[in-house]
Amino acid sequence: MRRVLRPEHPLDLSCTLRSIRRGASDPTMRVSHGEVFRATRTPEGPAAAHFRRVGDEIVVEAWGPGAEWILDRAPELVGIDDLPERFHPRHPVLRDLHLRHPGLRFGATGAVVEAALASILEQRVTGGEAWSAYRQLVRRYSEPAPGPHDLMLPPNPGALAAFGYYDFHPFGVEKRRADTLLRVSAMASRLNALASRPVAEVGAFLRRIPGIGPWTVAEIGRVALGDIDAVSVGDVHLPHLVSWNLAGEPRGNDARMLELLEPYRGQRARALRLLELSGNWAPRRGPRYNPIPIARL
Repeated sequence: MRRVLRPEHPLDLSCTLRSIRRGASDPTMRVSHGEVFRATRTPEGPAAAHFRRVGDEIVVEAWGPGAEWILDRAPELVGIDDLPERFHPRHPVLRDLHLRHPGLRFGATGAVVEAALASILEQRVTGGEAWSAYRQLVRRYSEPAPGPHDLMLPPNPGALAAFGYYDFHPFGVEKRRADTLLRVSAMASRLNALASRPVAEVGAFLRRIPGIGPWTVAEIGRVALGDIDAVSVGDVHLPHLVSWNLAGEPRGNDARMLELLEPYRGQRARALRLLELSGNWAPRRGPRYNPIPIARL
């Protein structure tokens, strides 16, 4: 199945969709210049899609039982209705980044549980640890996606719900995160049904689940719901990134980050994404953290 999108404004596929990929080796997604491959589980069944830029158009091809669903949602996924021209940053760093990335859009996958499972794996560990756990979980327990592009489907919450917490241990996932993964997997249908609800309502529901706090709610909202104001409070690196770029301070905390982002309320996730794209991270202090995999303990 095929669909052609004709954006009225600049739209950079790679820049827009790279932020929902779980590391460069994510087996469910591949991103290169001008094209993106993505596998997902839809309400209609598994699906895979190929997005590519052809002149002024974006051509989307999809395979699998969920192909029609993913084609219907393609404009929302790539953020075709997002209006970054409403963002008017006063700070020169953000103003320059905004001009350098006119094709950055914010979209929504509509896959709440898919975003939740990956975000839970990223709680309180390094990105490398989380992405390794996700990659191993997919390769061990998931299945190939439909279509010709050698993708894997994201974890199947129905299968994960039958696990014991100890089944996650070989992937470096301790009991606390494993228990949260099991809770979310067991209520997958209810959570995915929230995709069409307002962001605040979804966030309130998620916060009632033990093991899900503000950071995870923000990550789910940004990826699954396209929450353009999401701020991942509790992140290790973001406060330093914001303080360094917007105030010249090499170290920050959540309160300082929120203070500096307050002028951009309503578009704070865009401001954060632009700062991430700058690559201008705060200077490191002390040696690099070297995690010890719990699977070896």
